[in-house]
Amino acid sequence: MARIKIGDRDVLIVVDIQNDFCPGGSLSVPNGHEVVPVINRLAKQFPHVVLTQDWHPPDHLSFASAHPGKKPYDIIAVDYGQQILWPDHCVQATHGAEFHKDLHVPHAALVLRKGIHRAIDSYSTFYENDRKTPTGLVGYLRERGFARVFLAGLALDFCVRYSAEDAKREGFGVAVIEDACRGIDVDGSMGAARKSLEGLGVVRVDPEALA
Repeated sequence: MARIKIGDRDVLIVVDIQNDFCPGGSLSVPNGHEVVPVINRLAKQFPHVVLTQDWHPPDHLSFASAHPGKKPYDIIAVDYGQQILWPDHCVQATHGAEFHKDLHVPHAALVLRKGIHRAIDSYSTFYENDRKTPTGLVGYLRERGFARVFLAGLALDFCVRYSAEDAKREGFGVAVIEDACRGIDVDGSMGAARKSLEGLGVVRVDPEALA
């Protein structure tokens, strides 16, 4: 296995390790809790780490509860295209929005909150789902001089996938640490994610390859 040396221009982005995405949460990713110890170990190898956090207002557009007669996983048309409707999740200042209690990354330099605008969802950690409203992460990474992004977290087929796609389009080197991710798999979304990332040349990395 080829070794990948972690340097000062590399950053680990840990995506949405929150209670609502773990067992018992309102939008639980199957076995999502399993990534927590893997990420804790990985983070010790990276001098630079960013944590991201879904942080929705209570009446967020992406919630099925905001659309009378609709149920979770229905799809509606919105200004920026199609939107999957989700159970209410990661509502600002609730237990579900908090990081998993066992996540331990004390040296993380930034917690980036996304999905804060009521009328637009945000899968990517770089852009809202209209693909043009920035979260500010691109500017942060460039100002800090980072060149390569490693992604881990929840869920592989949504927030990790779209983050990887946007990072690649912004010119960063991108690697997904798949053993530190889990997916939801809505209507084949896992297969679609892998196909998209492979087509963009996003590297899939084994944690054991990092040095």
